[in-house]
Amino acid sequence: MTEPLLERRALNRALLARQHLLEPAELTPIQLITQLVGLQAQAADPPYYGLWSRLPAFRPEQLSDLVTDRQVVRLSLQRATIHLVTAADCLRLRPLFQPALDQALTGARGRLLADLDLDAVARRGRALVEERPRTFQELGTLLAAGHPDRDPAALAQVLRARLALVQVPPRGLWRTSGAAAHTTAEHWLGRELDRSAPEAARDELVLRYLAAFGPATVADLQKWSGLTRLAGVVKRLRARLVEFRDEHGKALFDLPEAPRPEPATAAPVRLVAPFDNLLLSHADRSRVLPGAFRHRVMTANGIVLGTLLVDGFVAGIWQLEREKDRVTAALRPFTTLNRLARAEATTEAERLLAFAAPEAPDHQVRIEEA
Repeated sequence: MTEPLLERRALNRALLARQHLLEPAELTPIQLITQLVGLQAQAADPPYYGLWSRLPAFRPEQLSDLVTDRQVVRLSLQRATIHLVTAADCLRLRPLFQPALDQALTGARGRLLADLDLDAVARRGRALVEERPRTFQELGTLLAAGHPDRDPAALAQVLRARLALVQVPPRGLWRTSGAAAHTTAEHWLGRELDRSAPEAARDELVLRYLAAFGPATVADLQKWSGLTRLAGVVKRLRARLVEFRDEHGKALFDLPEAPRPEPATAAPVRLVAPFDNLLLSHADRSRVLPGAFRHRVMTANGIVLGTLLVDGFVAGIWQLEREKDRVTAALRPFTTLNRLARAEATTEAERLLAFAAPEAPDHQVRIEEA
């Protein structure tokens, strides 16, 4: 029997529904962070914008309090990039992503670390960060004292890969900056990593991914996670999944009861956070990011800009500009907006300003010409 076809617009609406970008989420911040399997957090502020775009009454202090209270943490997980996740997910998921972290270390620093006892470096590093939180610069200097012929930055990255290092406050608090200081998740949370039942944990990871980002191919799942050889996990779960095909004939897997709205479902204008996983979780990103616009959203040095969604698809970028008492939401559409989209974009930008700069006496919205 031929699997049902899901065209690009149907995949778009399914993704937006699961990401709570069609309708606001009736969830607490920690519930939403759990449901999305974390938020990409290379910079401090994007997770705040990610929650703002999905929760109708979200306030920055809600997330800052979760960080301070150790209910959420920032550490390297999916794709060996920094994610903000719940404490429970940190302990459960971190062991699963070890292969991606090992691969990232080898790819970036392998030559500099040849013939080095990485386990010994990790043991020394654990003692250092559990003594007190330390920056990578500090760690590189301290580790190099025992390995004077090695690159200090490479030594510090051994710890990033081999230890479950979390970034401690003030890193991760709203509108803070400065170098991140690290300690181990076990030390920070007072609990050990959960290494039990790894097969069940991998199954759970796949099911959670589909709940948040499906329907999806195996390649999509591997792109999001940074892991390989997940086809076997999908095969093991096959009886619990439904299968579709995309416009290119590729197999898409999904949860039977997951939302798949009609392709004609209206999608409101949205402003999506920089580095949002909405754009980073599929091998084929065209379900939300047209290929012609990719280079305008994802820069050569790895920056993913905040985006403007119109009719569910990326149609521009945004940023906040601060000058004395004035804060401007600058929107740069890639194509000309019609009157309704322009009005919705203005309203969304005003809402963004009220969230991000309530103290500023002068709020401005500027929509540039395409």
